[in-house]
Amino acid sequence: MTAAENGRHGAADGPLDGVRVVELAGIGPAPFAAMLLADLGADVVRVDRPHGSVLDIDPARDLTNRNKRSVIIDLKSADGPASVLSLAGRADILLEGYRPGVAERLGVGPEECLKRNPKLVYGRMTGWGQDGPLAQRAGHDLGYIAVTGALGLSGPAGGPPYAPANLLGDFAGGSLYLVVGVLGALHRARTEGGAGQVVDAAIVDGTSHLTAMIHGMLNAGSWQDRRGANLFDGGSPFYATYETADGGHMAVGALEPQFYAEFTRLLGLGDALPPREDLARWDELREAVAARFRTRTREEWTGVFQDSDACVAPVLSLREAPAHPQLAARGTFVEHAGDTQPAPAPRFSATPGSVRRPPPLPGADTAEVARDWGLPALDTDESEVSAK
Repeated sequence: MTAAENGRHGAADGPLDGVRVVELAGIGPAPFAAMLLADLGADVVRVDRPHGSVLDIDPARDLTNRNKRSVIIDLKSADGPASVLSLAGRADILLEGYRPGVAERLGVGPEECLKRNPKLVYGRMTGWGQDGPLAQRAGHDLGYIAVTGALGLSGPAGGPPYAPANLLGDFAGGSLYLVVGVLGALHRARTEGGAGQVVDAAIVDGTSHLTAMIHGMLNAGSWQDRRGANLFDGGSPFYATYETADGGHMAVGALEPQFYAEFTRLLGLGDALPPREDLARWDELREAVAARFRTRTREEWTGVFQDSDACVAPVLSLREAPAHPQLAARGTFVEHAGDTQPAPAPRFSATPGSVRRPPPLPGADTAEVARDWGLPALDTDESEVSAK
């Protein structure tokens, strides 16, 4: 696809300009992965279902669908699979997040798609993976990260683990690994003699992979296999969060000695604190720091530490985050179509990604996609009715 053709649907010259992606509609990590590809300039066509998503959100506000176009195809209809296979025949990447075997039963599995397009990268997003004793079982982020040991890292020593929203499993261990996988496979497919292949991205695999450094520390004896007893899990008094006088919180990450010295100086305690090297006095150290933080508000402490190397930051809410001076200066959040949202990441010096289009209503782009992808049969009366 030429830049001019891509320009018809508002695409920027991102690093993935010219890459075509088909996304079979689902929820969670696969749509987020497709959004990331779209943010980087790929032409992502989402194949929506006739009866909408199971996700309870106005599709016009579902940011994981920004920068995409939508068509409606009923995969259970007689001609539904053929329509998807036609799209796959023109695509570079296809993403699906069904349980193992579902795409095959619908007639749009890897074998059928790769037969139509041998260069296609077929990305599969699941929690448990395509095989193994739990492959056919239902699940969600919390259960996936539970069995990897990652969930057990969060929370106090004397209480249950904290659920880190669904960021760690669905999006870090799932979406990002799917994106890395399909881009790696796409690079291979485009080399001389290269061919398409299937990318099996499982949340349990990706989340486990994220714990590599912790496993290294565990193997070396510098990490204890229990919660709240280590440098990075809240066990350390100088890598923890503390409540302020107004009920806010400050995050302290003063690991290195020089940063810790700056932290204690600005905290106003300095030599009055017990030595941090004495693990037996960590509880005493923690209480002294906590008591000091409770004497001022979050805003006051933010002012104390903001121009220092003490590695202290205020804990902000989602609505507060866009106004933080660093994030505001970088444009980490943008406003588009009336919605404040995270800007595309990472950043590219020559081919920046951008937010180009708001989330589409299901089926709204059928005629446009049919024209741009050269698939006139896609723009049928049935599709137009379904989109209304």
